Amino acid sequence: MKYILIILIILNLQGCAKEMKKAQNYKTLTTKNQFQAVWDIVKFNPYKELPQTKVSFTKLSTWHKNIILEDAKRTLKNRADILPPFEKLAHPNGICLKGIWSIDELNAYSGYFKKGSQALIIARASSAMSNTKQGEIRAFGLAGKLFPTTNPLKINTEPSANFFLIDDLGGTEAKNFTDVALTNTPPLTTNSEVLKHIIYGLKVNSAFKEADKNPSKRQLYEISELGEQGTIKTPKWIRVKAQNSPNKNSKDFRDELKINATKKLIFTIEVANKKRDNKKVWQKIGTITLNESVTSYACDQQLHFHHPRWR
Repeated sequence: MKYILIILIILNLQGCAKEMKKAQNYKTLTTKNQFQAVWDIVKFNPYKELPQTKVSFTKLSTWHKNIILEDAKRTLKNRADILPPFEKLAHPNGICLKGIWSIDELNAYSGYFKKGSQALIIARASSAMSNTKQGEIRAFGLAGKLFPTTNPLKINTEPSANFFLIDDLGGTEAKNFTDVALTNTPPLTTNSEVLKHIIYGLKVNSAFKEADKNPSKRQLYEISELGEQGTIKTPKWIRVKAQNSPNKNSKDFRDELKINATKKLIFTIEVANKKRDNKKVWQKIGTITLNESVTSYACDQQLHFHHPRWR
């Protein structure tokens, strides 16, 4: 019995040492503010089988802790790209992608909206709530993270600039992710899925409203300020739409968006700052070209996108 106890203590100490080493590596990688370090974590240990994580009202809080409110406040305050594991309570199922943000049209805006701007991007495409497959009501989202460089090994002095786009807050029956346009001011369609999760939705909406003003509209000033030394000018609206679909007949949107060197995914970037006849006046200014994808634990539970606080 004595020897068994000694063996257990040794194994426990070895486990602690491994965890400490992992924590040290985690700190080294995530404090660099380097594209490649973040992407290496995201693509580490990809899923062998796609999970079907379900949202639940019981996950939003405990008797002494409002988890969704704490998460909402964290996304406003924390600019880190990678966090210790946490559950994404509204968009749990996603696929991560990397590529280039490129602006090739003259426009009135600053920072990385300027013509000639190119930035490395890590994005996460997701579906709100639990549905991921064709035939289900799905609310598609695309969160993007811009690094002000085209050198993946460069350590940046500025934090990444983040943006958030959704096609419809209530979801639609769109067959493909690549069929919809995603914007920073999405509409809300009331449908059976919304009614099914009405208590869940009210709890989430309440937390978002308490954390920040106008949570259904995500401003874009982080992009217009990125690398900018002069006057800041930010568009009110952004819209992206896929030009192609790598695997259009796939039932799960994550399979649809799987890409590689021979199957790139390209989105057009449009912006607007005014309306005419109550319609936004869109200007196409560039593209997002994505050339690699991964579904992984780190993509779903460590990659962090900072929400710009409302100004």
